Amino acid sequence: MLGEKGDFITSPEISQIFGELLGIWFISEWMATGKNAAFQLVELGPGRGTLAGDILRVFSQLGSVLKNCDISIHLVEVSRKLSEIQALTLTEEKIPLERNAGSPVYMKGVTKSGIPISWYRDLHDVPKGHSFYLAHEFFDVLPVHKFQKTPQGWREVFIDIDPQVSDKLRFVLAPCVTPAEVFIQRDEMRDHVEVCPEAGIIVQELSQRIALTGGAALIADYGHDGTKTDTFRGFCGHKLHDVLTAPGTADLTADVDFSYLRRMAEGQVASLGPIRQQMFLKNMGIDVRLKVLLDKSDEPARQQLLQGYDMLMNPKKMGERFNFFALLPHQRLHGRSHPMNACQSKPSVSPVAGFGELAWR
Repeated sequence: MLGEKGDFITSPEISQIFGELLGIWFISEWMATGKNAAFQLVELGPGRGTLAGDILRVFSQLGSVLKNCDISIHLVEVSRKLSEIQALTLTEEKIPLERNAGSPVYMKGVTKSGIPISWYRDLHDVPKGHSFYLAHEFFDVLPVHKFQKTPQGWREVFIDIDPQVSDKLRFVLAPCVTPAEVFIQRDEMRDHVEVCPEAGIIVQELSQRIALTGGAALIADYGHDGTKTDTFRGFCGHKLHDVLTAPGTADLTADVDFSYLRRMAEGQVASLGPIRQQMFLKNMGIDVRLKVLLDKSDEPARQQLLQGYDMLMNPKKMGERFNFFALLPHQRLHGRSHPMNACQSKPSVSPVAGFGELAWR
């Protein structure tokens, strides 16, 4: 399903720069919050492992910065096939992977750069500890409830068998109120809403962990800030596909409602964004990194780099349709969490990379 021959292609597959800048983001946050002696990098839905591989390469290149830090990688992946592809991408084949189907850690090994790596089926199984969480094109594939406003109030949109054609599906409105209606906000102004309860549960889990042990979560996805309505769609062979036709043969997705994620995190952690991918990557220094790579490349590689840059940054492609969103401890944005004496000065808080304009010193 992933890649040029599949149904869709993701940013890490388009350009190495994408993953490199995310690696810089995690190191930047680790430094800004006091250079903890250890941290876990936890990725939800790692795809083919391309993104994690690019981030690990940055960790190796900046080994002098991270040399005294104990790093481990934790991948949350439900697909056995994808976990095998990830292992092939990330681990040194000379070191055999340990497999244990009955354990929460169903596979573990060592990356090519010597970092321990483990695989889990559920975020709950990942050990609690100072962690940086990454969810890239993860939340948009979780199932959603769809609701339509009617003269009788909100009604959930269901999928039914067409009574006229037995092998055809259709959308129908529920005849009465359904339990999932509890997820709709009382002040909701839209007439069509998609809600993903599973996303809310995961964000609450991430928020609890970050509030308890520190770290941060970086979420990157197609989405909106509570403004869009009907975004549920299918992709097959890189083209839009009717979601009710030949179910199981196409990739299904719905844009992430970041306003919902923000509400689910409120009270436990602070949030930043959503900010458009074009702006986030520009703030992270994508233009500088592109110039460095272009100067070192031959003509075919230069064309590939420029095409990848255009796909990531062009507002008509991924530049404005893709967004970044972060969860951080409250004290990361507001300084100390405990009261200060009158003689103490308020600590200066360094800006969060990517979410503000890049300043060169």
